[in-house]
Amino acid sequence: MSETEIQALITLIDDPDESIYTQVRDRILALGEPVVPVLENAWERDGLGDLFRCRVEDLLHAIHLDITYRRLTAWRKTGGDDLLEGALAVCRYRYAELDEAKVRARLTKLRQDIWLELNDHLTAFEKVRVFNHIFFQVHGFKGNKRNYHAPQNSYLNEVLEGRKGNPLSLALIYQLVAEELELPIRGVNLPNHFVLAYLDETGVAASEFGHGDVLFYVNAFSQGDILGKAEIDEFLTKLGMPHEESFYQPCTNIEIIRRLMNNLLNSYEKLGDTDRAEDLRKLLTAL
Repeated sequence: MSETEIQALITLIDDPDESIYTQVRDRILALGEPVVPVLENAWERDGLGDLFRCRVEDLLHAIHLDITYRRLTAWRKTGGDDLLEGALAVCRYRYAELDEAKVRARLTKLRQDIWLELNDHLTAFEKVRVFNHIFFQVHGFKGNKRNYHAPQNSYLNEVLEGRKGNPLSLALIYQLVAEELELPIRGVNLPNHFVLAYLDETGVAASEFGHGDVLFYVNAFSQGDILGKAEIDEFLTKLGMPHEESFYQPCTNIEIIRRLMNNLLNSYEKLGDTDRAEDLRKLLTAL
């Protein structure tokens, strides 16, 4: 479609005839991401009525939602190996103009600060103590206990900016940095909580602290407390949950992002934001 044809469609956005607008909306949505700058420029023009602005906002929202859906779908189809890509896709739902390079730079800074304090002679416990010191004391990450269910706790860019998050988002950042440092730390999808597992890569049977090929667990929401199998057992028993193997072993990146999105869905439901809750239900189907 030519630029002239697109501009002609834009002029029909505030047509009072709903049937005409429905056709216009469908054609604009079919154009997808390339039409976004045109819509944004149209919204900024002076002298436009409320109907026009509301419809443009609706169109932009619908296009951004579709972009996020497609990105999540593509990520899932590649196996979800890049955890950061999945987290950034979720961020893009809420922050269409997100500077992803800035997010990556913050993670790089965190990784570098930890890397400077690590060496190959440290034990697994010692490496985690160093990691925890830089992550929690130097960079100041902590659990957002006051506003536990707030949506911002689930957006990676917000957590990196404010240094506050929920168990999953803190563990997600912890895992992302650990992966860059080649530390065998992966997320564990516990019911009502989320922790990390430090895997035994030596081939030696797990210590008394571990379970299977897990040496020990790390609770990112509690300043990196180290947990053993007994603490996981106790936690599950208090919840009345079975001691299933999946509650002790690392989960997939797709499971992490799915849970991240479910957390967001629950946050918006608690706020009574039914529109965003419905958006998250749609996005979840991409996974």
